[in-house]
Amino acid sequence: MNPSPEIHVVVGAGATGSATALQLADGGTTVRVISRSGTGPTHPDIELITADASDVDALTRHTADAAVLYNCANPPYNRWTTDWPPLSASLLAAAEASGAVLVTLSNLYGYTPPTSPMKPTDPLEATSVKGRVRADMWHEALAAHEAGRVRVTEARASDFIGPGVGESGHMGDRVVPRLLAGKAVSLLGTLDVAHSWTAIDDVARTLIMIGREPAAWGKAWHVPTAAPMSQREIVHRMCDLAGVEHVPVRALPAIALRLAGLFSATIRELREVVYQFEHPFVIDSIATTESFGVEPTPIDETLRAALDSYSTKSQRTSI
Repeated sequence: MNPSPEIHVVVGAGATGSATALQLADGGTTVRVISRSGTGPTHPDIELITADASDVDALTRHTADAAVLYNCANPPYNRWTTDWPPLSASLLAAAEASGAVLVTLSNLYGYTPPTSPMKPTDPLEATSVKGRVRADMWHEALAAHEAGRVRVTEARASDFIGPGVGESGHMGDRVVPRLLAGKAVSLLGTLDVAHSWTAIDDVARTLIMIGREPAAWGKAWHVPTAAPMSQREIVHRMCDLAGVEHVPVRALPAIALRLAGLFSATIRELREVVYQFEHPFVIDSIATTESFGVEPTPIDETLRAALDSYSTKSQRTSI
């Protein structure tokens, strides 16, 4: 009699949740994706569940047989202070009830700005509202781990690049279609300071790896990330790879951001994180590479995949 297959549960059906679910399923793991919309990637080994993950009873029910629980959720920017605390508490409770390893995808907001390069051992002493939210989540999870209630680990990444990032990446929908069309690109902050860009496939790979590796539990890890490039450099590199002329790259005036914020709560929240594009914002991921032998995907490979995904999408639209 064959043993029951190991179940991995991914909360969140966005870019990172979908990439993680697909990598797991392609590797032969049975996956359950939970989201409010009930959407997610199509795969024979992926089950899509419609549920509110902040509902402790519902999440506990859907994760009762889980070996690993991945937190790939991301509430709207303007709702972090209201949505993250109950969602984070629900994930911890579900992991404790099921015995699943809780693997959280986080970012670099929790570090004191501007500090660069950032290491996972740096103190989480953020001064921003969103940074404090993320820092509090990790502190609470780590306390539960150290108390023996649950096993947790966390992967922290910089801004996403690669296929599927869409609107969740600064180098996604707002940039790639324009440069492919030869149009100017407007970006936040300063254009020529060093900035780290993390491949979305490396994010998924790291989440899966630290969820399965006991040596990773009880610690935070930086996703292996290629050498930094400025915003202007990465836009022009994509132009080179796409075989188009370099497009103009312009800094979005602060007044334009303030005006846009009058009509969009999400854009209004961006003002709090503009510092990430005004000073060097560099991730140090050497500890992950040295501990587990994983290297970042070459940045040109990731950029080519991103460009190909938009070209394919454009071809489908034109048919």
